[in-house]
Amino acid sequence: MPTSTSTDKLFYAFLLLLIWIPLPLGSNLPWASMLLGIFSLTLCVIWIGLYLLKRVKLSRSFKKARYALVLLGLAQGFVAYQYFFAQSIDTNASLQQLILGISFSGLFALSLLLINSTQRIKLTIYAIVASGLFQAVYGSLMTLTGIEYLLFVEKDHYLGVATGTFVNRNHLAGYLVICLSVGLGLMIGTLKPGTTNIKENLRRILQAILSQKIILRLSLVIMVAGLVMTHSRMGNSAFFIAMGIVGTLAIMLKGKSMGSTIVLLLSLLIIDVAVVGTFFGIEKVIDRIEGTSEKHETRDEVNGYSLELFNENQLTGTGAGTYFTAFPEVRERDVGFIFYNHAHNDYLQFLTERGIIGITPLILFVLMTFLVAFRGLYQRKNALLRGCAFGSLMSMIAMAMHATVDFNLQIPANAATFMVVLALGWIGMFYKERKG
Repeated sequence: MPTSTSTDKLFYAFLLLLIWIPLPLGSNLPWASMLLGIFSLTLCVIWIGLYLLKRVKLSRSFKKARYALVLLGLAQGFVAYQYFFAQSIDTNASLQQLILGISFSGLFALSLLLINSTQRIKLTIYAIVASGLFQAVYGSLMTLTGIEYLLFVEKDHYLGVATGTFVNRNHLAGYLVICLSVGLGLMIGTLKPGTTNIKENLRRILQAILSQKIILRLSLVIMVAGLVMTHSRMGNSAFFIAMGIVGTLAIMLKGKSMGSTIVLLLSLLIIDVAVVGTFFGIEKVIDRIEGTSEKHETRDEVNGYSLELFNENQLTGTGAGTYFTAFPEVRERDVGFIFYNHAHNDYLQFLTERGIIGITPLILFVLMTFLVAFRGLYQRKNALLRGCAFGSLMSMIAMAMHATVDFNLQIPANAATFMVVLALGWIGMFYKERKG
């Protein structure tokens, strides 16, 4: 009979990869993205080898996600079609995207296969939270001390705001939101069932905060501080809006820990916004939001020209990864002299590069995952599994909002971590609790 010990080393290598990928500028460098691909695909090959030797078996979550895996396969198959049948205007760029896409799909599959116990669920979330905590601390220290470096590279852009080991503050914000989502889900997963007694609920919350769980709670506070220090408008807005939406859902779905959940979410809003925000510059984020003006933004014009590009290649797109090559053909002077290697809108970039055919499987995959995570939040009684569903839903809503004004999903570290969090949504719904 296969046991979890067969994949212990593989699982810890998987966690090591999750912690590594944000460090080399979000793995948004050719060598770093290829290393990500090699590492993740190697782990997949090793697992397949163990499966052929009958030392491991398919998990229940993996079997239930078979249609989602088919959709991911179709999405990568279309990129392969663009590459092999000369449908791309830059085949080298499309080949890189194909390798990354297969790697992300592999990480999703590995998550479903390797995260097969409550201990591994917790370890995975702790690894993601620890990585986010490092990014928040590192980014904040660089900003507060004025000694601003990325990973051994001096910063040239976004001086005075936190970027962690990412080049762009918005990408650090996106990464922190993903980490905060699963961390908050885990915090909710550790709450005891609530009671109708308000004093008892408050006592349990204080007990949780003052127990060993204080490390997790402080980590969330520090990450919120790091998020605020990015001064990212949509990053901060998406976090608090997504938390409010999913928190309200969790309360409305009448979970046993409803009272405790309300108190925890209120504590997040009061402590993190009122206290952390006051000391770490939330007023600057508010000023940036209030100061947003079409006169000072060129994203609307870029979006307009991106739509023109899409209209010329509606079905099959220009080729995955080719936006920076295709965009100069349609841009005009009103967008300035900035070189755009990405659209500041993930939806438009996917549409222009992959067309309607290429983006459809990805949209269906995310929608299917959203519905599964929603079912998990509604149906599962186990607090940890509900926490997985909570984190996955919150991350999806936040990323969906942020994607309207930025390109987080084009950054390998963010995309890869997001795929793991999507897998947690399936695990939250379909993981079978062991008895005895």
